[in-house]
Amino acid sequence: MTKSVDLLKFLGLSNEKVSKPLEFQSFSLSPENQRILGEPHERNTVTPLALKPLDIEASRVTLDAAILAVKDLQASERFFTRKLAQHGTLLFRGLPIHSVDDFSKFGYAFGFSEHEIIGIVVDRPLLAPNVAPANEAPKEVLIYNHNESPQVPHAPEYILFYCLKAPEIGGETPISSSVELLQRAKEEMPEFITELAEKGILSKVTYKVEKQYAGGSTLKQAFGKEIVDGDDRATRKRKVEEQIKRYERGEHTTWEWTDDDQTLVLSHRLPAIRTHPHTKLPTLFTGLAAYYKNFVDKSSPNSGRRNITQQLYGDGKPIPEEYLKKLADITDEIRVLHTWQQGDVLVYDNVIAQHGRQPWEGEQGDRVILASLWDGDAVPGQYKGSRGSWAQVVQARA
Repeated sequence: MTKSVDLLKFLGLSNEKVSKPLEFQSFSLSPENQRILGEPHERNTVTPLALKPLDIEASRVTLDAAILAVKDLQASERFFTRKLAQHGTLLFRGLPIHSVDDFSKFGYAFGFSEHEIIGIVVDRPLLAPNVAPANEAPKEVLIYNHNESPQVPHAPEYILFYCLKAPEIGGETPISSSVELLQRAKEEMPEFITELAEKGILSKVTYKVEKQYAGGSTLKQAFGKEIVDGDDRATRKRKVEEQIKRYERGEHTTWEWTDDDQTLVLSHRLPAIRTHPHTKLPTLFTGLAAYYKNFVDKSSPNSGRRNITQQLYGDGKPIPEEYLKKLADITDEIRVLHTWQQGDVLVYDNVIAQHGRQPWEGEQGDRVILASLWDGDAVPGQYKGSRGSWAQVVQARA
């Protein structure tokens, strides 16, 4: 699908001008794993952009060489940042990344800032610097296409996934463009996009002292970083609320304690339509299609597994199910499923690229995918069709 190209040529540089210990070339994947993006992306733009070491002697393909090459290219006008803004997702294959520590070192090469997950909803124990399991939910559970953390105010700009172990059947990671999704939705259900732009969404997230489901987080994991043994109930509540206030959302984030302070319900009014900080293209930053496919669509492997609440516009009115179904139908048309090979690294621009997880056959431990979340140099911008302070993303307070 893509022609093999030396990345230095993208920058107008030559090997005589820039000495590289390792260079990359793009290569084609099968149509099931790679596609040409639709409007408003540039013509003939593929996702993912697949990269591998240029054919050189094996002794030069070392982890240190790969890290240096990424660092050098990023220093040249933030090369990979720009490629991510164009393609949404990059695939690195054929690099000597063999362990959790290797992956951690590779992630830091891009020069992004570590993302602190405030209000985490899944269990992600730290395995190495800024590396955790991608998701510990049972293998039968479908996780449909979504942007990372659309239900909370503070989301990462970039995500790296690494395959430590690939299953024989299933377990693919989807890739789709939320920029293309918005464009299609504007054309096929403009009234929905207009209402979404004007109202945003009302996200209600429930946290409990104990896990609510396998792979989920606890209240302490979500907001309890300052809680210590011996804190009384009033102190624990105060410390949790101080973490919530770091969102810097003012009246647009409210909360309620129930169940004798064993349950915390947060309500966020959030923009579902945002603009990319570099390209300025609008993007449908959401998990609405995932909500439908995961818990409503009768064909879903985990349909009805959990009690669910309706998805709401920012004014509290329910979003009609027909719109959610249409988003899922469009996503089915525009996504590809990445078939993992051991050692693969996928890098997502989370503002414009959606990911997920397909179920797999075999044992739970047959698929081991690790994740690393990062912040960029700017947060997404406010969509022109949205009015009010709720529509602007802000960086959480340190």
